[in-house]
Amino acid sequence: MRLVLACFAFLSLGQAEDWPQWLGTNRDAKWREVGIIARFPEGGPKLRWESKLGAGYSGPAVAKGRVFVMDRLPADVDPGKGRLLHDGPPPRNINFVRKLLPGRERLVCLNEADGKLLWAHEWDCPYTTVAAYAIGPRATPTVDGARVYALGAEGNLFCLNSKTGALHWSRDFKKDYGLKIPEWGTAAHPLVHGDHLICIVGGEGTTCVAFDKMTGRELWRALSAGQPGYCPPVVRLIGGREQLLVWHSDALESLNPEDGTVYWSVQIKPTYAMSIGQPVVEGNRVYVMGYNRVSACVEVAEDGGTAKLLWKGNTRRGIAGVHNTAFIDDGQIYACGPNGKYSCARLVDGEKLWSTFSPAEGGRPVSWGNVFTVRQGSRYFLANDYGELIIAGLSPAGYKEISRAKLIEPTHKVGGRTLVWSHPAFANRSVYLRNDREIRCYSLAKRPD
Repeated sequence: MRLVLACFAFLSLGQAEDWPQWLGTNRDAKWREVGIIARFPEGGPKLRWESKLGAGYSGPAVAKGRVFVMDRLPADVDPGKGRLLHDGPPPRNINFVRKLLPGRERLVCLNEADGKLLWAHEWDCPYTTVAAYAIGPRATPTVDGARVYALGAEGNLFCLNSKTGALHWSRDFKKDYGLKIPEWGTAAHPLVHGDHLICIVGGEGTTCVAFDKMTGRELWRALSAGQPGYCPPVVRLIGGREQLLVWHSDALESLNPEDGTVYWSVQIKPTYAMSIGQPVVEGNRVYVMGYNRVSACVEVAEDGGTAKLLWKGNTRRGIAGVHNTAFIDDGQIYACGPNGKYSCARLVDGEKLWSTFSPAEGGRPVSWGNVFTVRQGSRYFLANDYGELIIAGLSPAGYKEISRAKLIEPTHKVGGRTLVWSHPAFANRSVYLRNDREIRCYSLAKRPD
């Protein structure tokens, strides 16, 4: 009888949900599963499995009992001796020094139950990006039914069978579109919308390109920008229209996702073309943020056909996060800003309501500090770059930490620190995190009483 009651209690917690792409099912950073622990047990959550992995920033995607993640297998050469890719003396700033670094990229498929390798697809991929950050792929795989889409750091796009790893089709952005690889590589997670696979590519008239997701045939191309940026495309319903939001090096623009027609364009220039965080939407307002104090809110007209800049951020207004995507809830913006300062600001005017270093460093500024934000129910899971996961309450009244656990070791050296910049996935009442050596899965399931 006890066994029956325990099984019933477990099933009553609700069905498990996948995390098949960047930021989850709807690209909205909402973890919709129930039956999740209220706080971490002493000693941290239970480790379900761990599996060896190469380096990279690519976050995991979880779908239909499988985990998909990308990595890089470098060639056996000294990165310090890589050939410089500059005409004349290289830049003095290490953050802009490019080198030719041989190696191979991979898309890896693991069994969700135990982390064992099911298949891997790899390809030769010499890196031409800034050497200090040339550790591996940036984009999270996108799973759509029996297909998975992977985009490497040098513009290699693949469509593979998610069960077998068999190649359906591929594209090379450099060969097909003449893309000049940006300083920090191609990073915009591919987006499936209906029959379209929408990608940020780059080049004259091809900043955004839609492919037939089944064949790889180009369906439409749109926009021209100095650089494509690093920001993922996202589709949101605004003003009664489905709007494809694209933030590149020159502007935030809205397109019809069916044919690439431009609805509106607002000039918002990210520093060094570092548009990274996904545009987030509430009602008819769109918020973006980026490096070096860049943040802005755009207000879209009722009919969705035009838009205007509502306000632009500065040192006192808005939150200028670099690597993370902001989260909006009931008119409030929550995000990690410069130097690891986590803040709350009003969407209507950008006024900051509070700030704290607690989720990142604790009590002081830190170089390139970053925190990812995911909502689950009425609370939030925050993943910082020290490999810690935090359960917290966020509201206009302030930050309330509930519980914290160290889940994975940081391995990437940046700005005098060792950190991890890969966004975790949340599915099957578990969390999946990776660094440059391994991927781990921890259970976050509440135990039946």
